[in-house]
Amino acid sequence: MATVKKVNYFVTSVPNKPGAAAHALNALRGVNLLVFTGFPSGRGAQLDFVPQNSAAFKAAAKRAKLKLRVKQGGFLIQGGDRAGAIARIMSRLAAAKINVTAIDAVCAGGGRFGAILWVKPKDAARAGKALGAR
Repeated sequence: MATVKKVNYFVTSVPNKPGAAAHALNALRGVNLLVFTGFPSGRGAQLDFVPQNSAAFKAAAKRAKLKLRVKQGGFLIQGGDRAGAIARIMSRLAAAKINVTAIDAVCAGGGRFGAILWVKPKDAARAGKALGAR
């Protein structure tokens, strides 16, 4: 059985060049991240963070002069890795007629998996209900 937690995530934009993400991550050293993902966006890159402790993350980001935006509609999913685990989660959202904006899922080793998925803010409450989020 997977556990699903609704999360707020933080977004920053950086130049799309070597070392930009490393610089941001080094500035946040000491802050435990549950999720980090980065990808090209326009002429730059977008970095998304889900910290374990939002207050500590915001303080570190402020010291590093990272300009953050807080986003809603993210869900952190963790559970036992087995065939079809993500299909079951996506099927619940499909049955509720909720479109998933993006999803990243990985095998975490030791028979576990983790995923982060995003829905539009207007769909967050319904998605949480469909997924049994805490």
